[in-house]
Amino acid sequence: MSAGETGRKPGPETGDEIEDVTAIETAETGTEADDDFDEADDEAVAPAEGDIAEDEAEAEDEDEDDDFEDEDDADDGPHAAPAAPTGPTRCGFVALIGAPNAGKSTLTNALVGTKVSIVSHKVQTTRAIVRGIVIHGAAQMVLVDTPGIFPPKRRLERAMVSTAWTSAADADLVALLVDARRGLDADIEALLQPLSQVRRPRALILNKIDLIRRDTLLALTTELTQRLAFDRVFMISALTGDGVEDLKHWIAGTVQEGPWLYPEDQITDAPMRMLAAEVTREKLFVRLHDELPYRSTVETESWKELRDGSVRIEQTIYVERDSQRKIVLGRGGSTIKAISTEARAEIAEITEQRIHLFIFVKVRENWSDDPERYREMGLDFPRE
Repeated sequence: MSAGETGRKPGPETGDEIEDVTAIETAETGTEADDDFDEADDEAVAPAEGDIAEDEAEAEDEDEDDDFEDEDDADDGPHAAPAAPTGPTRCGFVALIGAPNAGKSTLTNALVGTKVSIVSHKVQTTRAIVRGIVIHGAAQMVLVDTPGIFPPKRRLERAMVSTAWTSAADADLVALLVDARRGLDADIEALLQPLSQVRRPRALILNKIDLIRRDTLLALTTELTQRLAFDRVFMISALTGDGVEDLKHWIAGTVQEGPWLYPEDQITDAPMRMLAAEVTREKLFVRLHDELPYRSTVETESWKELRDGSVRIEQTIYVERDSQRKIVLGRGGSTIKAISTEARAEIAEITEQRIHLFIFVKVRENWSDDPERYREMGLDFPRE
């Protein structure tokens, strides 16, 4: 699957933007940045030099036109394919739902065996649906990593929660993931009644069991199973892998017989340009604090394969105010350089290709009210 096959090319930009942008390229041999920063004001980008940085990037595109393969040729990167089964097969969608920070993305990555979903210590890191594809024997399991379910306030939050419940309703099997340390708190209480209306096989997964006492864990199990019937209960640590294989084996035997929906070497249905944007957004969550990561989004505007096998990627980080842009840039550009360096390294590891990453930081007021941004994230736009 190529990025062009499933990704959507960026459309015309709308909304308020600043004219000066910062282009950061992180090369394989180290971090190289255009010298766009005004030493007299470490937090701001000099407008003229910012324009030059963007012009140079465009000029490089023109000079290297002959070196680029078709932009739509970007694929999902190499992955060792398991042997295809010769007998009857099984296949099904498994929705992982739960409160924010329960460990759904960590579990998805553990089951897939590689990273397909971003993780951070902050709540509500996952915004869009991420599907990880797992092969176990003759079964193909499509794991649907959903946004955490919580009382939404903003439009974006409403879209995230709505998407999570839609995924549960559409799945063949639903797994409720609970952070065992938190117990039966208000967030889990709010999930039990709607979950009882989902007429699918249900599993209860108690996560982070390495961090609590066994007697506490058993008491929580009893409390939850008395409130809602589950087909199976699993006690795991997604981080250490304890109990994950037992869960995988049960899911493989529970999904219905049917043909596989994806090639045996495919580990996610997300295009690489979306995965690359998610990687950069993860680095924003790691580097930035308070509400700023939630007030920003990342889009991959361009993905171009070079004839030498490397990839040139252009991304835009959108924020809502100029003061936020300055924080993303950091003193002397230090924050955006660190984000770029870390994102480039991880994208290169995923694709097993050399990556040239250019990141632009732009202000777009009320981006979270723009339907176009929701389409980029794979979310339905709430009208109210």
